[in-house]
Amino acid sequence: ATWEFTVEVPGVAIMRQSNRFFFCGHTSGKVSLRDLRTFKMEHEFDAFSGSLSDFDVHGNLLAACGFSSRGLNGLSCDRFLMVYDLRMMRAITPMQVHVDPLFLRFIPTYTSRLAIISQTGQCQFCEPTGLANLADIFHVNTVGQLLMSFDVSSSKQALSFGDSGGCVHLWSSAPEVSFNSYSRETELALPCLVDSLPQLDWIHELMPLSLLPMPLTSTEPLLSDWPTSLITPSPRRAPLVDPEILRTMKTVGFIGYAPNPRSRPRNQVPYKIKDIELEYDSYNQVPESPIGRDEEPHLYMVPKKYRKVTIKYSKLGLEDFDFKHYNRTLFAGLEPHIPNAYCNCMIQVLYFLEPVRYLVQNHLCQKEFCLACELGFLFHMLDLSRGDPCQASNFLRAFRTIPEASALGLILADSDEQTGKARLGRLIQSWNRFILAQLHQETLEQEGPQAYRGASSSTLGSSGESVIGRLFGCEVENSSLCRCGKETVRSSLTLLFTMHYPEQRSPEEYDFAEILKKSICLEQSTQAWCDNCEKYQPTVQTRNIRCLPDVLVINCEVNSTKEAEVSVLIVEMPLSICFIVEGLTFDTQAEDMRHVWIPLSLKMCISKTQGLEVSSLSEGEELTESEEAEGASVFDLVVTVSHIQDARTGGNLVAHIKVGETYHQRKEGVTHQQWYLFNDFLIEPIDKAESAQFDVNWKVPAVLYYVKRNYNAKYDLRIKNPIDASVLLTEASLARKQRKSHATFIPLMVSEMPQAADLVGLDAEFVTLNQEEAELRSDGTKSTIKPSQMSVARITCVRGQGTNEGVPFIDDYISTQEQVVDYLTQYSGIKPGDLDAKISSKHLTTLKSTYLKLRFLIDTGVRFVGHGLQKDFRVINLMVPKEQVIDTVYLFHMPRKRMISLRFLAWYFLDLNIQSETHDSIEDARTALQLYRKYVELSHNGGQEEFRKVLKALYEKGRKLDWKVPDIDSADGQGSPKSTNH
Repeated sequence: ATWEFTVEVPGVAIMRQSNRFFFCGHTSGKVSLRDLRTFKMEHEFDAFSGSLSDFDVHGNLLAACGFSSRGLNGLSCDRFLMVYDLRMMRAITPMQVHVDPLFLRFIPTYTSRLAIISQTGQCQFCEPTGLANLADIFHVNTVGQLLMSFDVSSSKQALSFGDSGGCVHLWSSAPEVSFNSYSRETELALPCLVDSLPQLDWIHELMPLSLLPMPLTSTEPLLSDWPTSLITPSPRRAPLVDPEILRTMKTVGFIGYAPNPRSRPRNQVPYKIKDIELEYDSYNQVPESPIGRDEEPHLYMVPKKYRKVTIKYSKLGLEDFDFKHYNRTLFAGLEPHIPNAYCNCMIQVLYFLEPVRYLVQNHLCQKEFCLACELGFLFHMLDLSRGDPCQASNFLRAFRTIPEASALGLILADSDEQTGKARLGRLIQSWNRFILAQLHQETLEQEGPQAYRGASSSTLGSSGESVIGRLFGCEVENSSLCRCGKETVRSSLTLLFTMHYPEQRSPEEYDFAEILKKSICLEQSTQAWCDNCEKYQPTVQTRNIRCLPDVLVINCEVNSTKEAEVSVLIVEMPLSICFIVEGLTFDTQAEDMRHVWIPLSLKMCISKTQGLEVSSLSEGEELTESEEAEGASVFDLVVTVSHIQDARTGGNLVAHIKVGETYHQRKEGVTHQQWYLFNDFLIEPIDKAESAQFDVNWKVPAVLYYVKRNYNAKYDLRIKNPIDASVLLTEASLARKQRKSHATFIPLMVSEMPQAADLVGLDAEFVTLNQEEAELRSDGTKSTIKPSQMSVARITCVRGQGTNEGVPFIDDYISTQEQVVDYLTQYSGIKPGDLDAKISSKHLTTLKSTYLKLRFLIDTGVRFVGHGLQKDFRVINLMVPKEQVIDTVYLFHMPRKRMISLRFLAWYFLDLNIQSETHDSIEDARTALQLYRKYVELSHNGGQEEFRKVLKALYEKGRKLDWKVPDIDSADGQGSPKSTNH
C-alpha cells in the first residue's frame, strides 16, 4: 500500500532534512521547521526581510543567506549570513562575508566549514562561528557566465558549479577525486529465504501465486549473487588515539582523562582510508602500563628525562604531587611555574660552584633588590632542603627590578614563556653574561654605608677585589692596529668567552681546543675610528690574555641563524662524533660514546714565546714536571647547559653538573663526585660522557664551565652568617603618614632576644599578583594549569612566652612595586593603599628587611606556631626545618579527614569568635598560640586516647554545623560550644 500526504506549504523554495526536522525555506525569507512524522510546523525563523536565497543544516547549526528589503529600491543581497543554534532555537551572531552570497553548503570534512558562492563565481570558505578571511576567497572561471546552481558530492571531496552557459565546473582537492556520479543508497541482495518461507495453504482460492519462489533451473550466476566480501558491512575504522594522550591519560573507573596535546585541530580527522587501514593492521596493541607508554621509542625523539617537566596541581595544591618520583637524591630542585624561571638551571650551576656559594651566603648589604643577597638566601634554602624542591620567587622578583636585565631583554612576558617563542639558547647565554657582571659589581662594594647595619661585609671580598673577578676574571689585552700603522692597546677584565667558529667551506678538521684558542685569542677585522687618520679605517683587532681564570666560562653561541645559512663545515672525527654549531656539523653516530668532541679535560698554558696553548687531555693523563714548571694548568669540565628543542612543549633548558665531594658529604655523608642532570625539579645521576654528548636535532649546547683542578684550595670556604640580632631592633617605617601612636607592635628589647626552642606565634597575609590559570575538563572538574602568583603583604610575629605573651614584636606591611590584581581584603584584611608608602598609615617595610628578621629567628632555633604555616613559608620563600614548625591545622586533624579552619577551632575550643568580618594576622597568631596551649593541655591530661575522643567529637560537631560557626546570639543554643563536652 502507498500512503500519500498532501502538505500545503505556500512559497517553499528550498527543502532540507535532518534526523530531527524537515526544513522548508520560503520565498518570504522565513525558514520553518516541521515534524518528520506529522509535518506540523514546530518552529519558524524569520531570517531575511526580503527573500531567502539558500540555506543548509549541519549538526546543531542552520546557516542561511538571502536578500534584504531596501524600500523602494527593491531587494539587495545581504552580506550577513544568519546562523541559528538548533539546540536553543535562537539566532547567534550573524557572520559577515566578503562576497554576495547566493548559494551556501556545509562541507563537514575536517571542520564544519561553509562554502559561500556568489553568482559571479566568487567562492569563500569560512567557519560558521568564526570570522571570514579574505585569504579564503577563490574564483570560479565562468567566462562571463553566471552561476545558476551549486552542490557538494556526498563524499565531500568534490564541488560542482553549473553556469548559465550550460557548463558544469568540477572542483576537488586532489587530482583523483572519489565520488559516486549517481549518489543514492546501495540496494544489497537479500539472503535466500527458501528455508524460512511461511506455510502456504493451497486450498485457499485467493492465495497469490507471486508468493511461490522461482525455481533455479539455470546454472548461470544471477546478477544479485554478489561475493560475500562486497556485501559484508565494513565501517571505517577510527584513527589511532594520539600516543601522547595515552601516555598522559589517567583512568577514573572506566573513563580516561588526558590533557589535549594540541597536535591536530579540533574535530579533524585526515581523510586517508588506506593509510589508516595499513597503520591499523600493522599496529599490534597499545601498552596498558603507563610506564610502557612513556618508554615507547617512536613517541618522542627527546628522552623522557630531558623533556619539560610540569607540576600537576590538584585541590590540595602541591601536597599530593610526588616530587620524589622526579628526584630521588637529597639535592633540591627548583620549581618552574614562576615567571622567568628559565634560569633555574644556571642558578643550580652557580650553587654547585663552592666559592660562589660561600661568597653570596657571606654577603649582606642594605640594597633592597640585591641579586647577591637573594642568591645567598636561596642557596641557604638549597642547603637545608633534603630533596624537597625550592622556588626562586624572591630572587626572580629582585631580578625583574634590575634595569639592565630589562634592557638586555632577559625579562620574558608570560605569553613568550608559555608559547615557546623565546630563544632560550641565546637567552641563557645572555643571562650568564649578565649575572656574572652583576655579582661582580655587587660584591665589589666596600664595608661602610652598604654593609647591613654594622654586619661585617664579605670577608672574601673585603680587599677591594671581587671574588667573582678572581674566580671568573681574566685580564685581556686588546690591540687595534690601523693600516696607517698606529696601534692602540688597552686592558680590561672579561668574565667569559664566546665561541667563534670558522666560516670556510673547505672540509678541514677542527679540534675543540683549536677553536677555543682562536675564540680566546680572537683576531678580526672591522671598521674603527683612527685618531691618526681622523676617520673610520679598516682595523685589525687582536685579543690576548695575560692570565688564566680559575673558572673558564664559555658561551657556545650555537643559536645564530646567520651561521645556519653559512656553509656547513664537516668535521670528520675518527669516531664520527659531532654536533652542529654555527656552521659546524658534528655527527652523533659513534659506537663508543665515551669519546666526545668536547673534551672532559683541557691543558692550558701561557708561554712567553707562543702565547696561549690549549690542548685536550685524555682521562687519567697528568701534567709532567716540565709542564708544571712552565705554569700549565688542567681544566676539568664541570658544567654543560643545553637547550632542549622540543616542538610539543616549546623547549626547555637543562644543566649537567659535576657535583663535588663537599656537597655529597653535607647531603649524603659520603665523599665522591658524580654527574647529575638538573631539569627544574627533576634530578637524576648520569654518566660523565652524556654530559658532553649533543644532538642538534634536540639537544644543543649553550654554556660550558671548565674549572682549574684543585682551585677551591685558594679560597676561604667558611660561611660566617652575616644576619645578627640587630635586624630585630627598631627600624623606621617607609610610610610617610605612619605615627608611633598607631604602632601595632612592641619591638623586642635586648633582654627579650629569643632563644632556641622559644615559641613564636606567626601569621601572614597575602595579595594576588597574577590570577590562577585553569581549564575545565570534559567531566566538569577544574584543572589548574598555572597557580595564582601570590605576594606576602603582612607578616606578624607575637611573643610565645614571658610576661608579654601574645604581644606582637613584628607587624610589618610589605611594600611592593609590582601591580596587585587582588588585595583579597575579605581574607587578608589588606586594603588598597596599605602597601603604598605615599598614603599608607601602616608600619611599611621592604620584603628583604622582614625576611632577615624571620631568617634570624629560624637560625636561632625558635619554634613557630601558626595555622597553615606550610603555605605561609612557601609564599615568603623560606625553608624552615620541620622540627621548628608547630602547625595547628595538623594538631587537630584526623587522618583522611578534612582540614579544619582556625575560626572553627577557636570557636570550638576557645569560645572565641574570630574572623567574623575580615582577617587580622595579630588575632590569628594569638589564637594559634592559644590553640597550641589547649592542645598541650588536652594531650597531657587525658593521653592520646582521650585526645582522640575529643577529635571525634570535634568532627561530629563540625558535620552537624556544616563546619560553619553559628551566630553568638543563635536562638537554637548553638551559638556557644559550651554545650559540647570536650
